[in-house]
Amino acid sequence: MIFSYNWLQSFFNRKLPKPDKLAELLTMRSFEVEEVKKTGSDWVLNIDVLPNRAGDCFSHLGIAREAAALLNFNFAASAGKLKLIEDKNLKAKDFVSIEVKSQSCCPRYTARVIADVKAGPSPKWLKDRLEVCGLNSINNIVDAANYVMLETGQPLHAFDLEKLEDKKIIVRFAKEGEKITTLDNQVFNLDSKILVIADAKKPVAIAGIKGGKLPEIDESTKTIVLESANFDSSIIRKGSKELNLKSDASLRFEHKIDPNLAETAINKAAILISQIAGGKIVSGLIDFYPQKVYPKKIKLDLNYAESLLGVKIPVMAVKDILSRLGFKIKNLKLKIFDVEVPTFRLDVSVQEDLIEEVGRIYGYDKIPAVFPTASLIPPQRNDNIFWADIVKDIFREMGFTEAYNYSFQKELGEVEVENPQSQEYRYLRPSLIPNLLRNIEKNIGSFNQIKIFELGKVFRDKTEKTMLTGVVSGEDFYRLKGIMDLLFDKLGIAKVWYDDYQATPEDSHASLWNFKKSAEIKVGDIEVGFLGELKNDPRLTAFDLDFEKLKTLATEEKEYRPISKYPATIRDLAVLVPPLTRVEEVLNVIETAGGSLVIDVDLFDIYQGDEIADGKKNLAFHIIYQAQDRTLTSIEVYKIHQNIIKALEENPTWQVRK
Repeated sequence: MIFSYNWLQSFFNRKLPKPDKLAELLTMRSFEVEEVKKTGSDWVLNIDVLPNRAGDCFSHLGIAREAAALLNFNFAASAGKLKLIEDKNLKAKDFVSIEVKSQSCCPRYTARVIADVKAGPSPKWLKDRLEVCGLNSINNIVDAANYVMLETGQPLHAFDLEKLEDKKIIVRFAKEGEKITTLDNQVFNLDSKILVIADAKKPVAIAGIKGGKLPEIDESTKTIVLESANFDSSIIRKGSKELNLKSDASLRFEHKIDPNLAETAINKAAILISQIAGGKIVSGLIDFYPQKVYPKKIKLDLNYAESLLGVKIPVMAVKDILSRLGFKIKNLKLKIFDVEVPTFRLDVSVQEDLIEEVGRIYGYDKIPAVFPTASLIPPQRNDNIFWADIVKDIFREMGFTEAYNYSFQKELGEVEVENPQSQEYRYLRPSLIPNLLRNIEKNIGSFNQIKIFELGKVFRDKTEKTMLTGVVSGEDFYRLKGIMDLLFDKLGIAKVWYDDYQATPEDSHASLWNFKKSAEIKVGDIEVGFLGELKNDPRLTAFDLDFEKLKTLATEEKEYRPISKYPATIRDLAVLVPPLTRVEEVLNVIETAGGSLVIDVDLFDIYQGDEIADGKKNLAFHIIYQAQDRTLTSIEVYKIHQNIIKALEENPTWQVRK
């Protein structure tokens, strides 16, 4: 916002600092001066006023008040004041009637009538002041209203009384379909959300935004009605946005201004108009002000102020600072002030606001930097969050995408919601898999492969637990088993093995898994989840892990063993076993017979079919042989492998396929 240095100087009876020094001072105390430049015999200060101070500092008066407080100068708020002289023979109510229909949107409306005016050019000093601030001169009456707005922050508007139908001014919302042509000849279509100033028949101004063309002031104007009102900031903001119309008036009203400023400003404008345009100020201020705004009263505890600012400011210094800013101090007792807040300081409502005012005028640079006295205690680790983050990182590294689904489903579940938001989603999910399958279904046509996982709550038997579940397209059982192996390895979980899953009809998993290609995942004797192909779609494989068990078993400790520098040898072995034989039984025999030179055994296939007699199943293993101190010879590997075969065939129901 643009301010005139000479104009600011007019409020003081002593010399202000030079423009650049004044700009530096204001910048140090919560304002930012973006530019200082010379314009003719004046200087322009482009000051960025923050929104919380717009109510009082979108005006020369407000900036001058701030400068006075910072410099400790005497401040004359009524610079150049002239006495208001009214013509007692004329009554304002005999000239015009005012009706405010939308009282909540117009807390105050004041009007004055000035008769026998002569509209014409403004004096040079007035033109110069307006020009410095970026406004063009129109005529002496309009210019006077704009001048007072720039000085006080209160927008005003002048109407030609003779052009108002029935000599009425009505504050109301526009009717649907009404139109108005503004002073700059723009035509606007209005609706019921736009607040207007109207006469008996039509809108004559867009309230708080722009005046209308019809009652504008021109050379024929003899009697004017001067308006100084206060409008609801949100109504003006919405109207300005809807019409895409901004003005100096709307800028001020949008940020909210003091209703008590309306009378001060209209009196200043009336005096100035009578001085430069002649005319008589008709007696009586027409004033609609149903709910008067009074100063707020706040208690200020200086001990609290000291603890908040971190510095002890003398009592008299606090009192002096607040007084310089226009606050009134009453009942000073035991370091507690009763502070009366002037109505123009709309931003001050609590004790902390007063303390901020004291701090900024005193100078934040005078407050020493000290270390906090409180000890900083790190929060206790939350294992749920810690291991959840690690698991999510592991899956992202393996190319998975995390899914987030609602905890509700439309399929029948064990827990029904008492007050569902939708009848289609009345049940809490007992498994994460159904929603993940819907995710796959929606996206399968766009990707060659989808790998998604979810970490979330499920609800079974009126209890809830956290599950880690994933669904993969385009991967077989054994590749997904490899993914599980990597997960457990990164979590530091040992003794992981995969057991045959024998389902019963009442098992909750029976409807999900293809049990010919599925397995229970166990850690020692603890079952932690399931892995396998999905029953209804063999293209999809899934895992379903109990996250609460995983986080209990996981460890950050890592055991590092040196990698053998000698090559490994891999032999495959297939065993026919009865259908109820568990994989664990076969693995135990292989590992025991193989001894320390068998470093890993990997099940890579389970097959049951018509080709295999007696309903048996075929288990196929990779057996990896390696020594730490030498390269194993083919004879050594052969002997160990034969020992394993011999041990397996000791069970008469098992047959090693050769």
